[in-house]
Amino acid sequence: MASIYSVTQVNSYIKNMFVQDYLLSRISVRGEISNCKYHTSGHIYFTLKDKSGILSAVMFAGQRKGLNFQLQEGQQVIVTGSIDVYERDGRYQLYAREIKKEGIGDLFERFQKLRDELEDMGMFAAEYKQPIPKYAKTVGVVTASTGAAIRDIMNISARRNPYVQLVLYPALVQGEQAKYSIVKGIKTLDAMGLDVIIVGRGGGSIEDLWAFNEEIVARAIFECSTPVISAVGHETDVTIADYVADMRAPTPSAAAELAVFDYRQFESRMTLYHDALTRGILRNLERKKYQMEQCRLRLEACHPRHQLNEKRQRLADIQDQMDILMRQKVTDRKHRLALIASRLEGLSPLKRLSKGFGFLTAEDGKRVESAKQVKTGQALTVRLSDGTLKTEITEVIPLRS
Repeated sequence: MASIYSVTQVNSYIKNMFVQDYLLSRISVRGEISNCKYHTSGHIYFTLKDKSGILSAVMFAGQRKGLNFQLQEGQQVIVTGSIDVYERDGRYQLYAREIKKEGIGDLFERFQKLRDELEDMGMFAAEYKQPIPKYAKTVGVVTASTGAAIRDIMNISARRNPYVQLVLYPALVQGEQAKYSIVKGIKTLDAMGLDVIIVGRGGGSIEDLWAFNEEIVARAIFECSTPVISAVGHETDVTIADYVADMRAPTPSAAAELAVFDYRQFESRMTLYHDALTRGILRNLERKKYQMEQCRLRLEACHPRHQLNEKRQRLADIQDQMDILMRQKVTDRKHRLALIASRLEGLSPLKRLSKGFGFLTAEDGKRVESAKQVKTGQALTVRLSDGTLKTEITEVIPLRS
């Protein structure tokens, strides 16, 4: 019976064969970069390919000192290193120690050519970009029905807003027929009048993503009347669909966040707006009440009743002032009249007559004030306080000085 070996023994034997081969210990391989991934540990995993074959490769973080450029899909490079067997998986790969850029690959060259042509036609112009609706209710998705992309979109959409309706068109996203399937999906969802459409898939090599670099897909996105978000591959992957779409998302998950608004955040914001509006209304109401009370007081002050009462009070005050002034005037006039009366009484002939004096008048009624005015035998009238005497002058005796 032939010897039976374990899997580990077989893998170890094959590894020894590779180690003993001088050619494989230091070899340079020309190829096109594909399926390139930068690991968080610093290692770079990629695939070298040509027209008829592929070769897995890895460059560990410790070998990256001499790498002075960023590895990208489609680059034509020369990788120097050794080919060895990874015993655990039983597969061989190229362990790179040095990578030199040589040129661009065929696919990358086709990508650049189509990108430049479409750009010259104006299909990437900003004026043709449609705004993504902020509060979308229906979101179409053109992607594979079994891929990680649709699961991510569904999970994020359900978390952010369970009321948004997702409409999936299960399209082929890889292979020769993928471009036709994607175009049909875009046109079908566009005819449904949705709010926004997400077109994309998960990450992969440039070959895996090539359907999104086809011209017919670019034209379908450009002619779509519904806003389109492109979400193809990982953040570092760039396709023609990204350029022509209305918005590019780095991943399908990011596309879901851009297309579906966060309902809880929306509710919280609406609550804040409601509270602010309520406070504003109450403050405005209080201010209006105060203003109305001020107007009521001013109106009350202008009421004819108050005006009449005010006028009456003012008239009463004026009347009191007039009474005081009148009494003062009367008292003053009485006092002055008493003074004048006292003076007149002192000058009154009757006063003097009452003291024994008489008032002499001639026959013509003129007052006799001097002895020189009368003659002997002249008749005079003497008026006393209690009567009148008729007399005749018998003798005139002048006053001797």
